Amino acid sequence: MTAYGGWAAWCLALSVVTGTVMSAQAQRRTADITERGLSPSAFPRTTRLADNVYAYEQIDPTKGNVTVNNLIVITPVGVVVADGQGTVENTRRLVAEIAALTDRPITHVIVASEHRDHTGGNSAFPASATFYASPVSAERLRQGAQPTRPGAPPVVVPTALVAQGASVALPGTGVQVRSIGRAHTGGDLVVVLPAQRIVWASEVFLNRIFPSMANSYPTEWVATLRALEAMDADVFVPAHGFVDRPALLKEEMRHYRLAIERVISEARRLHAAGVSLSEAPARADLGEFRAWTRYDSNIGPALARVYQEIEGTLPE
Repeated sequence: MTAYGGWAAWCLALSVVTGTVMSAQAQRRTADITERGLSPSAFPRTTRLADNVYAYEQIDPTKGNVTVNNLIVITPVGVVVADGQGTVENTRRLVAEIAALTDRPITHVIVASEHRDHTGGNSAFPASATFYASPVSAERLRQGAQPTRPGAPPVVVPTALVAQGASVALPGTGVQVRSIGRAHTGGDLVVVLPAQRIVWASEVFLNRIFPSMANSYPTEWVATLRALEAMDADVFVPAHGFVDRPALLKEEMRHYRLAIERVISEARRLHAAGVSLSEAPARADLGEFRAWTRYDSNIGPALARVYQEIEGTLPE
């Protein structure tokens, strides 16, 4: 049983929250808002996943037509937010949207991905909030804490750490923060709501965006996705791409693993054939995954990362 008990209820709930009208017909499978028939004015939008649990979608100004998503959990002790937005302006809008949902303060911010499109606006969260991250992510943020350009917002360095392979329960919230394996960044975390059977997958799962692998650990990413698939949950929320109905998200998470596996197999084939990295993108056969959003920008770095893995030069 999903949080909404079916596709029709999911459509109704989404239309109530966003003011849009959705049919029960299948939506086009894409991460591009224009291909989905939406305009930027449709965002940000907030979708109720369960009682006091919401997904938030906002346009990412660095990528044009795809979203950066958040998980919002209203608990007896305060609000837990999973990941942030890439700009101070967008994060202020997120904070305002949360204030429209509840008068409880934001008490916990989970940095599940340290990449700038998820942390660039973190200084707009309340200074009283506790920020959680893996030691890897916290150190990378610390190293980048000195702005490199005038007027850049300050970098928030998390002080509450979730060790590799560990699970941390946030007291009084029913929320668990887990490290289940390296994937997109190497410091990846996921957020689990056992009672609601919801998992915030962060950048371990991007819905219909061609795998962005420039900083990834390719083979480990596949294992991490398999661990996600094995979780006893109904809803898996991606960090980018549409927050679709639960059954579709589960299906797309599996497709995302298959896309990474295809990248790995093609990179191995090309590497074994002596194909140079500069020639590899043109000679790679990615089949149906070529049609995914941001294929052209992501295929080269993805193949390069697998070449590094094959040659044993991936950073630890």
